[in-house]
Amino acid sequence: MNISGKKVTLRALEREDMEELRSFHNDPEIANLIGGWSIPISSEQQNRWFDQLTYDDRNLRLAIDTKEDGFIGISNITNIDLKNRSAHHGILIGKKNMRGHGYGRDTVMTTMKYAFEELQLHRLDGDIVEHNIPSYNLFIKKCGWVEEGRIRDHAFRNNRFYDRLIVGILKSEYDELCEENGYWKIEES
Repeated sequence: MNISGKKVTLRALEREDMEELRSFHNDPEIANLIGGWSIPISSEQQNRWFDQLTYDDRNLRLAIDTKEDGFIGISNITNIDLKNRSAHHGILIGKKNMRGHGYGRDTVMTTMKYAFEELQLHRLDGDIVEHNIPSYNLFIKKCGWVEEGRIRDHAFRNNRFYDRLIVGILKSEYDELCEENGYWKIEES
């Protein structure tokens, strides 16, 4: 089942996506903006990671597709905790020419719709390296997330440490955001 947004479609990752996904992860500009330890990834490592996805029911990794450009990135719902109805969410728009055109916002909104309405989660959390201003603006200013905390000197980038910002959103906040903005209302022509 594909998950349709206004601008993007979220679908299962395919082996054919792995080479492009690997190029995203190996791009130093992208690696500088994401959390975690970014090291060069080989084709073999990327394919081994993909092969392990089959056995992973706590982590959902979805390809972000557009009509114009096909596969542009990945959206994750990870560490799914069904008892506490929570999970972690993050996205990566790897094609730089696709940034700043609303695909990120639509991806986050579409992922939240699936997480809250289909998976029946109560909250999503995420994290942002403090110097990643586009992600901060996307999650906090455009998608209604709240900064909940900060882990000091967490990420070492460009010969200095940066804080990791902890962000989250509750289902009730998502519902309120959709109501205020009419995000999922069908527009009449």
